Amino acid sequence: MAEQVGTGRGEHTASADYLAARKLRAGSASWVLLAGLGVAYVISGDYAGWHFGLAQGGWGGLAIAAVLMAVMYTAMVLALAEMSSALPAAGGGYTFARVALGPWGGFATGAAILLEYAVAPAAIATFIGGYVESLGLFGITDGWWVYLACYVLFVGVHLLGAGEALKATFVVTAIAAVALIVFALGAVGSFDPAKLVDIPVTDAAGASAFLPFGLVGIWASFPFAIWFFLAVEGVPLAAEEARDPVRSVPRGIVVAMIALIAFAAVVLVLGPGAAGSSAMSTSDNPLVTAAEGTGQGWLATTVNYVGLLGLVASFFSIIYAYSRQTFALSRAGYLPRALSRVNGRRAPVLALVVPGLIGFVLAATGDGDVLINLAVFGATLSYVLMMVAHQVLRTRHPELPRPYRTPGGRITSGIALVLALAAVVATFLVDVVAALCALGVFALLMAWFGFYSRHHLVAAAPDEEFAALAAAEEEVR
Repeated sequence: MAEQVGTGRGEHTASADYLAARKLRAGSASWVLLAGLGVAYVISGDYAGWHFGLAQGGWGGLAIAAVLMAVMYTAMVLALAEMSSALPAAGGGYTFARVALGPWGGFATGAAILLEYAVAPAAIATFIGGYVESLGLFGITDGWWVYLACYVLFVGVHLLGAGEALKATFVVTAIAAVALIVFALGAVGSFDPAKLVDIPVTDAAGASAFLPFGLVGIWASFPFAIWFFLAVEGVPLAAEEARDPVRSVPRGIVVAMIALIAFAAVVLVLGPGAAGSSAMSTSDNPLVTAAEGTGQGWLATTVNYVGLLGLVASFFSIIYAYSRQTFALSRAGYLPRALSRVNGRRAPVLALVVPGLIGFVLAATGDGDVLINLAVFGATLSYVLMMVAHQVLRTRHPELPRPYRTPGGRITSGIALVLALAAVVATFLVDVVAALCALGVFALLMAWFGFYSRHHLVAAAPDEEFAALAAAEEEVR
């Protein structure tokens, strides 16, 4: 039996065999690979997804939303860097919330993150399908074949182990990043400020050429502005596989965020500035549309092919993220424990396969914009909980060693918290049905925890041990 005698608090100790079958490969990633992973999580958002915000707020609304979301993510990343240096475990945000907010808060955070990471690859898969169809590759006209191939191929690569997966991700991401630079150089000569504001003005309150959908359009653009940065918070999930995680995880996530802000600025200004916001808002391949607007055929072809690599990079890396989040929750008993068993290369097999099957079914709907809203709901809800965790850890556990400390402390995480709350509400402005569906799934996961898994937690799991040590130290004080 893997689990031994219960503790009387809904927890069980675990045998050495139980944990040995659930151990990841340590030392697989340097801070450079972690920074590459952070960019890889997000880089598809520069190629597709963000442009739906133009139909919600116009260029001005999306631009303001992007600035606000950049502030939110920067503040959040600085808070996560501190927490990851103090609590380096594969659970990432779930681990931080577990220590600060107890098992209910920990699982709520983990469930929200899992919702984000299970749905985001499905949205990206629909964009990959659009790029493949536009290129006429393999004669494919029905996207579900592309979705199936993506999940089968890239889940298979991840089964080979973290080191191999992260190195492959780094190479693909580097190519996609270079392509964004090439796009910028090619598009800058065709930039026309008038094209940024070519969407017709509506009669909404506060509407203007800059804000054609009025002031509310800024708020409605939040979910799509988030797509420029969504999932960078997943870098701490690699903590147990990183070299010197106390230093490499904070450095990696901060460097990744700096790069992502630069890429977002380039795409948001030069894309609509070359093709027009109106044309971009309805495009299946926004950067290709922008490149075509420059009249340079070679640029459009390059962006189309390499844009596909950018989408693949994010798809590939978020598979890593959902598998590690599933692994951590399963190892600690929050999810069925079979999900955390690893193969001979220390890769969590079912944690890779099961969310992949769910993602494939979601991708088959083909509704990329709806899937973005589902993913953003889970993401922003987790951000709220993680920033509350930062506040609580600073207050209740000041004794935790913090090799990295958040500049501005609780003020910084407080800014991220307020903006994250606004972003949660924004998902209901965009698509109330999709947001309610996401809320329903989250409620089902919480019901699972309330009725079953909270009575079967594994005390010796690293995340639970962190929480137990923190609780013991608080009692001593």
